[in-house]
Amino acid sequence: MAKELKNLTKRSEDYSKWYNELVVKADLAEQADVRGCMVIKPYGYAIWERIQQSLDQRFKETGVQNAYFPLLIPKSYLSKEADHVEGFAKECAVVTHYRLKANPDGDGVVVDPAAKLEEELIIRPTSETIIWNTYKNWIHSWRDLPLCCNQWCNVMRWEMRTRLFLRTSEFLWQEGHTAHATREEAEARAKQMLDVYADFAREVLAIPVVRGVKSETERFAGALDTYTIEAMMQDGKALQSGTSHFLGQNFGKAFDVKFVNKENHEEYAWATSWGVSTRLMGALIMTHSDDNGLVLPPHLAPIQVVIVPIYKGDMELDALNARLEAVTEKLRKMGIRVKYDNADNKRPGFKFADYELKGVPVRLVMGGRDLENGTIEVMRRDTLEKETRQVEGIEEYVAGLLEEIQENIYTKAKTYLDEHIYECNDYEEFKERVKDGGFFLCPWDGTAETEAQIKADTQATIRCVPYGVSQENLGNDMVSGKPATCRVVVARSY
Repeated sequence: MAKELKNLTKRSEDYSKWYNELVVKADLAEQADVRGCMVIKPYGYAIWERIQQSLDQRFKETGVQNAYFPLLIPKSYLSKEADHVEGFAKECAVVTHYRLKANPDGDGVVVDPAAKLEEELIIRPTSETIIWNTYKNWIHSWRDLPLCCNQWCNVMRWEMRTRLFLRTSEFLWQEGHTAHATREEAEARAKQMLDVYADFAREVLAIPVVRGVKSETERFAGALDTYTIEAMMQDGKALQSGTSHFLGQNFGKAFDVKFVNKENHEEYAWATSWGVSTRLMGALIMTHSDDNGLVLPPHLAPIQVVIVPIYKGDMELDALNARLEAVTEKLRKMGIRVKYDNADNKRPGFKFADYELKGVPVRLVMGGRDLENGTIEVMRRDTLEKETRQVEGIEEYVAGLLEEIQENIYTKAKTYLDEHIYECNDYEEFKERVKDGGFFLCPWDGTAETEAQIKADTQATIRCVPYGVSQENLGNDMVSGKPATCRVVVARSY
């Protein structure tokens, strides 16, 4: 049974199949009966809760407060900002009626044609419109600003091709929406939230990212600038893992959100929005996991340490319980998330395979002979290395080991990223090499035509104009031959 549990397709054989199998076998999620939607299972949701808790604390430290806004948005709201509605129109699910009735034929229920809504309602694809319609009632003076709200919720974007966590019609996310008195303050907030995401990715998810600004074509609908963090998966593809948008005064003007400034003049509020979603679960899986299952960074793992006794008979179990429950209690008092699994409904081999598959960072095992010798077996999930140590003082050792694992997981991912970033100025070379994955730093002439040509020829896209990369001595665009305006990251992506 343990072998069957871990019988994953190898990444080298079929990376996509490996991912799909792992999500299901590790009890993270499964396909729902509703087309394009997923059921997030308890273990998967426990990981999402850890993401929520950590990000929520970070948001609040910057002055953000949580709120909640309606799921249903009047259709007319989406018509008020032209770029915004154009960007989301093809993905919107529309509510047209408000009542069902018994089928006259006696077979189930049908939509009541008499219950047609006067104005259709859109299931939120994002909430800028309804939030800025609300902000109109909250903002009157510069003293009301900045206004910084976030909501944790679900959204619906009708997708034709779906994959668990990476792209589903309904998904969970947070969306922050802020209003400011000046352009400078709004731009600073948008950049600040990108830094919050990048630091979270580094410190909690152990995922290294490239920070940058999106091209005009890739911007959020209705934004003046979109800032992004791009992560590299183990197959060399990019995954957009968080975005922050400077929206200018577009939504302030569209929804007539005005305030009286310090000089007693009326002007429109400046806006930002920013969000991450359950797509981070996909990033987590594809950045760290291996052919044995999940590899979870300890700062994120719902269970950081699992303890499993191996025993023969009740007397031996009682003795092991007494020793291991004391270890469990001490670890808990140290703030470590620990599970003591002495359940008798599964064999130890099954438990080992299951916790390895689920990416628990540290496993402690003690049998009867260990008890006599005062020893315990320690297994770390990131390297699968085992060692036997004295049980005395094991708690302090485990606390240090968790930090070592966290840093090792990040270092491994960062090394992979660094080794797969290439400078490339020749288009023929790029077209050949991009098939194998990687981030390519390429000169770009800044035109949408060149950007579209790259996508048509290679299925790769401009991910961002990266921070920290020299924009001097650019030379010519590798496609058009025209003088380049900047160097960009180009990659295939999810």
